[in-house]
Amino acid sequence: MPPKATKGEYIETDTGNKISRRSLIHGPQHIILGGKTVIQADAVIRGDLFRLAHSTSSSSSSLGGGGGGKEQSGSAAAAKTASPSPSVAITLGRYSYVSKQVILRPPSRLHRGVHSFYPLKIGDHVFIGERAVVEAASVGNHVHIGKDVVVGSMAILKDFAYVLDGAVVPPGMVVPSWCVVGGAPARIVGELGEGYGVEGADGGLARDRYRMVGR
Repeated sequence: MPPKATKGEYIETDTGNKISRRSLIHGPQHIILGGKTVIQADAVIRGDLFRLAHSTSSSSSSLGGGGGGKEQSGSAAAAKTASPSPSVAITLGRYSYVSKQVILRPPSRLHRGVHSFYPLKIGDHVFIGERAVVEAASVGNHVHIGKDVVVGSMAILKDFAYVLDGAVVPPGMVVPSWCVVGGAPARIVGELGEGYGVEGADGGLARDRYRMVGR
């Protein structure tokens, strides 16, 4: 079923995602939203930067990119191997919130001499502040990313990580669970209390933020 339009600025999908009509979403077929996700105005989500299927020539069922005449006997197997579903570039979990002017871009690196993109996976109850740029490999559940933050390519933010406003997380950095990081380059500056992220605290806040959108 097509998405149903809500009043004013937002489009609400069947799974409750609220997407601003003024957001810029490229390659939506490569983006998965978990439900109750909010995408605010002027956010840019680069689903068009996805990793192409590798042509593993060592496999008899290799797709080989353009196809060749030598693999006619394996063409049926290759056709079955080629999944009809598109590659996933970005996954956003349930009750995640993407603020205004955020840029979400899949991470990339050189792989065997080829510049390749890798999926960006964002968990549930994640808040991303205004003008943040995120190229992480993964962002866990109940993560807070502040305003004007830059998360470098292939960085990993584990569950309950908290990134202070203006921080620059270097490429490849792993931010442990329950840690607060800040600065440029980012470093651990504190720890979160045990009550952070439990229902009624940040979990409840995510639901409240969601309900307020479009009102």
